[in-house]
Amino acid sequence: MGIKVFAPASIGNIGVGFDILGMALERPGDEVIARKSDTPGLRITKITGAGGKLPYEPERNTAGVAALALLEHLGENGRGIELEVHKKMPSGSGLGSSAASAAAAVLAVSELLRTGMSKRELLPFACAGEAMASGAYFADNVAPSLIGGIVLVRDNPTLDVHRLHVPRGLHAAVVYPRLEVLTKTARALLKPDVPLESFVRQSANLGAFVLALYNSDIALLSRCLRDEVIEPQRAHLIPGFYNVKEAALNVPGVLGCSISGSGPSIFAIAANSLAAEEAGRAMQAVFTAQKIESEVFLSAVNQEGASVC
Repeated sequence: MGIKVFAPASIGNIGVGFDILGMALERPGDEVIARKSDTPGLRITKITGAGGKLPYEPERNTAGVAALALLEHLGENGRGIELEVHKKMPSGSGLGSSAASAAAAVLAVSELLRTGMSKRELLPFACAGEAMASGAYFADNVAPSLIGGIVLVRDNPTLDVHRLHVPRGLHAAVVYPRLEVLTKTARALLKPDVPLESFVRQSANLGAFVLALYNSDIALLSRCLRDEVIEPQRAHLIPGFYNVKEAALNVPGVLGCSISGSGPSIFAIAANSLAAEEAGRAMQAVFTAQKIESEVFLSAVNQEGASVC
């Protein structure tokens, strides 16, 4: 017997909130299975869907590091546990793949040991796993993947995390072109200084974004979903990015379009599912014209986050 947990992909940053905003998707996602074992210690016994790229050593694996952090906290370092990691989404996609594995692992181990811990109590351990993969301690992907919804991280070190109101009908279309952009690489491109004018506009957009969500003000949402700082520095990593963005924004009902996390996935936020479907097709058509294979994910906001299957 074991416990199987699904943790969803997420859109990091949502354009206006670099390192502080994230949104959980209904799909894709990762699955982790945890079982008790007579052999002391944590072992990863099976990994699928990763093309042989992920290590089996727990100390080098996102799911393993997250689970080890939780076990150390519980004083259960010697507890015999086996993990299976089933990747249902690509790494380096900008969809929070490592975060999903970490979130699934901590919830699976917690449920297996019947700790009674809440998802919010498990968040620091999931973040420890994600930090190993990204090289930084951020919750903008981990938090929505674990607790669901649209999440604002006021402070990453203290995990001052807050779920925001989600207007009815909000959907996302995410197009993943079969390219790889690693988080560490994308972060290294960013300039340390932000022009004052860009800072003011971005701050205004972030404040308006939160206000628009709580007031279900779709018109305001469409005016503020603009990235003044990060997108211009990363756009060149994605061939034809601005053409893809234009194709999405030309669809009635699409509120905004930008890079998901570090990319190369591109998301469009829409007022309804039909607009999201049309945006997905339009964005994919641009990549197809460039002879770049891509995959489209359509999703409402996942309000549950990680869950036992």
